[in-house]
Amino acid sequence: MAQPDPVLLLTRPDAASRRFASDLEAEGLTETRVIVSPLIRISVNGPLPEMSDIRGVIFTSANGVSSYRALGGAVLPLCYTVGDATAAASRAAGFSPRSARGNADALVALIAREAPAGPLLHLRGRHGKGDVAARLTAAGIPTREAELYDQPAQELSAAAKAVLDGDAPVIVPLFSPRSAAQFAQAVQGRAPLFVAAMSGDVAAALGGLYVSRLEIPKHPDAAHMRSAVIGLLKDCGALVKGHESVKG
Repeated sequence: MAQPDPVLLLTRPDAASRRFASDLEAEGLTETRVIVSPLIRISVNGPLPEMSDIRGVIFTSANGVSSYRALGGAVLPLCYTVGDATAAASRAAGFSPRSARGNADALVALIAREAPAGPLLHLRGRHGKGDVAARLTAAGIPTREAELYDQPAQELSAAAKAVLDGDAPVIVPLFSPRSAAQFAQAVQGRAPLFVAAMSGDVAAALGGLYVSRLEIPKHPDAAHMRSAVIGLLKDCGALVKGHESVKG
């Protein structure tokens, strides 16, 4: 009996999941069933803090960018982002970002190396990681932080639960330890799981969840995550046209 076609399950907030799916299609993914079932939603908080002395802003997610703009934040000439996806979101909002193309460690290293005049402001969510503001301040670059949005948890949808209890392989990209832990707790099914985890910390957060295959990209960025996911989909029989893996 032939193996059922794989299903791609996306658990990031709706807008981020749909961007990821669109980017995969642009790289050649065709005719694969995609289920979007966010494990968290984005709830914008306010107001913005006092910013009259702020020289530049730091974004560690596209959600930070959209929340800042929704609250009426002004475009400043100095902007740093953790990765290219966040840079693209900030560029669309009018900023000229400097991307660290990695994680919080890479972001702190980039800003410390360039040593811009502060104070800077890190705009983040309630469950932000990395202690960016504290580490930069300790390095001599005064940096404050502001919590602009909450990330309340959500249950998997009925469609997601159904495929997780089916026979088809389910490919799941996971981008944060929190989402990985939530996913591991939510899974109650028998489907073979193929997981692309953004980092070792994300993979560790899966705990004892059994997965048929686990991929951790060499670099924690969107391009390498897409490459890892496409590799898993191809191995499970998905049709991908003209794709070349990201190397390095």
